[in-house]
Amino acid sequence: MLNQATLEKMHDMKMHAMAEAFDQQLASSQYAELSFEERTGLLIDTEWTSRQQRKLVRRLKGARLRYQACLEDVDFKTPRGLDKQVVLSLGTCRWIQEHHNLLVTGPTGTGKTFLTCAFGERACRSGFSTYYVRAPRLLHDLAVARGDGSYGRLLARLAKINLIAIDDWLVAPLTEQQRHDLFEIVEDRYERAATLIATQLPVNTWHEAIGDPTLADAICDRLIHRAHRIELKGRSMRETSAPDLQEQKSPRAKKGGKNT
Repeated sequence: MLNQATLEKMHDMKMHAMAEAFDQQLASSQYAELSFEERTGLLIDTEWTSRQQRKLVRRLKGARLRYQACLEDVDFKTPRGLDKQVVLSLGTCRWIQEHHNLLVTGPTGTGKTFLTCAFGERACRSGFSTYYVRAPRLLHDLAVARGDGSYGRLLARLAKINLIAIDDWLVAPLTEQQRHDLFEIVEDRYERAATLIATQLPVNTWHEAIGDPTLADAICDRLIHRAHRIELKGRSMRETSAPDLQEQKSPRAKKGGKNT
């Protein structure tokens, strides 16, 4: 009865993993030789591991990463100017802890989004809150928030996230309001949180792409200052991975027969 009451209290306190481990200890004689301290330590380790795993799942879900990517799966063989040592160094996430930025640039198809999601996944595993968003969607959400009165709350929520990864940066011309929105975001995060930017545009073209010289100066200065850079090069990786359509044709189709 005493053990059952203990189990019920564990579940009431939402210590479900510990309760399961406690029940296993009661049912197995192999734990009898362990000391009280060792058995207690095993119970606490089980509960702690379970809670850490649940937190990770919540962080990954909240990150909304476009791809299920990880740094271990990054392709370093394809020639695109990607330095493995640089990636591994950034993989420690020290730049996030120190509130630096990361700028990933390169032509379309060179793997910017996958690399961005891989860094986001590593950030989640390192305990940092993360949010991936395409720039057009971010600007749309800000416009909607301004209309329904939640603009301030949205900015405050974004400012609290350890790492925001903005993909497709400056892919379309900005309106005056959108320039101000981007400035508010980067200003809130400057030297307080990390921002990852992924874009086709080289950094030296951002000023012109933003448009307004004053806001462009302010935005670029806050993003580029203390920023790490990865500049991808080469042809689109989609070209090399796309299947040869000619090889997919059936022998009958090659002879002029009809496909069914």
